[in-house]
Amino acid sequence: MIRIAVGPEPIDIAGEIARAEAADGSGAVATFTGLVRADADAAGGVAVLELEHYPGATEAALTRVAEEAVARWSLEGATIVHRVGPMRPGERIVFVAAAAAHRAAALEACAYLIDRLKTDAPFWKRETRGDEARWVEARDSDADAAARWGR
Repeated sequence: MIRIAVGPEPIDIAGEIARAEAADGSGAVATFTGLVRADADAAGGVAVLELEHYPGATEAALTRVAEEAVARWSLEGATIVHRVGPMRPGERIVFVAAAAAHRAAALEACAYLIDRLKTDAPFWKRETRGDEARWVEARDSDADAAARWGR
């Protein structure tokens, strides 16, 4: 089972974990939850992070990433839930889950899902710090993380 959701609603972690654990044949579920960072150590930390996406294309890209993970690790289920719109520090921005027969596959697939979605799905970030808003460029470290998985 693959579950992909993109929207402005807060992420229900308990509900998503329950769905992931319901996958038939699973002996392990690995999850990752990403939070909006304040970057408090930087002058004028992030007050608002706004994510935009390309509706339809974003979900299609996330589905491809999940399908690749399911095939590569023989997963029983893969979940990617991503927020869009304005968010404040501490709010959940992304949730990923991988359900597999064994923990090693679940853990590896979970890392793969988060690494690949950061580079493969069309999201655009804008940070507001004080009175200034700016678009955030893709980070080389995200590309490096995705590249370690090959194609």
